Amino acid sequence: MIDQAVILAGGFGTRLAAVVSDVPKPMAPVAGRPFLERLLDRLESQGVRHAVLAVGYRSQIIRSHFGAARGAMKLSYSEETEPLGTGGALRQAFDSQALSRAIALNGDTWCDVDLHALSRSHAAAGTLATLTLVHQDDASRFGTVDIDPRGRVSGFREKRPDAGGGLINAGVYALDRGVFDLAPAAMRFSFENDVLQARAAEGRFGSHIAHGATFIDIGVPDDYARAQTLLARA
Repeated sequence: MIDQAVILAGGFGTRLAAVVSDVPKPMAPVAGRPFLERLLDRLESQGVRHAVLAVGYRSQIIRSHFGAARGAMKLSYSEETEPLGTGGALRQAFDSQALSRAIALNGDTWCDVDLHALSRSHAAAGTLATLTLVHQDDASRFGTVDIDPRGRVSGFREKRPDAGGGLINAGVYALDRGVFDLAPAAMRFSFENDVLQARAAEGRFGSHIAHGATFIDIGVPDDYARAQTLLARA
């Protein structure tokens, strides 16, 4: 089991600004609690012992709320002094805490994947990154992911109105530090575009299909409203 995690919690939350504007997006209230509390509690319940919060926008709100621990789980912070993109923020978090392997996830999405199973898939694949994939009956607003017969990610398809059903990238990864050797040298870059999509055809990334998992992106107002009910019992 990979027992360290990095949570991307530094975004501006532009799409959610009309609903929640006074706190960082991961701190948006969901069924009476900050969403980030729910993420951290789920990580701890699955055996994660150290979580690194990659913070930026209004970071002090997150720091003052959580401090140095959540239950038995140690918390550390990696702070952007300027926007680094998802890739730059992940790389800085890995470097600042000298992480060799970690679960990485977004601070504004929920996916109830079994992290033990994801860790096993990553070890079996022997890749630098393993992506959690979730089937959506309507993938039109996500784009889909193709996998080859070995279970390696082979490509990404752009979102389109007639997409139908398919596997989407749920934004929960098992990563080895070496994955950043595939990244641009620039400080700021997109992990999704500049690493995953740019190198997918090389067969370097594994996949883990989380059958039956719930996926919610609270950055979308409709999903944020849906989360109030779905996560009330989580």
